Amino acid sequence: MSYNIHHCNPPSKQGVIDVDAIANAIKQEDPDIVAVQEVDVNTGRSGRINQAALLASKTNLKAFHFAKAIDHDGGDYGVLILSRYPLSDIHTYKLPMEANSQGEPRVLAMATVHLPGGKKMKFGSTHLDAMRNPANRLLQIKTINAIADTIAVPMIVAGDFNAEEGSEVIKLLDNQFTRTCSPCQPTIPAVNPKKAIDFIAYKPQSAFSVILHKVVNETYASDHLPVTAVMKLHF
Repeated sequence: MSYNIHHCNPPSKQGVIDVDAIANAIKQEDPDIVAVQEVDVNTGRSGRINQAALLASKTNLKAFHFAKAIDHDGGDYGVLILSRYPLSDIHTYKLPMEANSQGEPRVLAMATVHLPGGKKMKFGSTHLDAMRNPANRLLQIKTINAIADTIAVPMIVAGDFNAEEGSEVIKLLDNQFTRTCSPCQPTIPAVNPKKAIDFIAYKPQSAFSVILHKVVNETYASDHLPVTAVMKLHF
């Protein structure tokens, strides 16, 4: 699953934090691994709670890695990996930005996932820059591709790429990875969605088969719809 959770703030309820709504949306799909974006840890706006730890507990996906992107309101803000399976080799990669671009720093959270039967894969969660100018996103996806080039085991990357199919950013993603959908259903806004910007992608193509790709019709919990994929492993 990939889910931009809007710091657990339902868009229809300004200032309200509803971690349970996000946790329930995740549990309903029963995923093994989730890439989560826009996560608050100990921020004032979210009531000084650790959303990463709470979501891990409430979803029973107890292996987790929170990757801080920025300081925010007295706490941390970033992306998260939730996993049913053990994680190791945890790493937070800082993604680049053009100098003086006024963009928001972004990261790639990465971990090795220890699957049943002794198999391993890499999983990444990311959230690319949202600026109208795509320059930062282009730098960031090139960096993610370069990181992926160094990885010998199968890999999945998922997140909010803030870029639509046909954009240069997604063309670059497609050079290195195979997306679980093409064309993809829209994921934002949650009510009457117009654009697909949330994707799950994998490499090498021979390592996985996509059994199902679905955009979940959960319109309350966040301004993005969750994306899920059921994948069969061939490694």
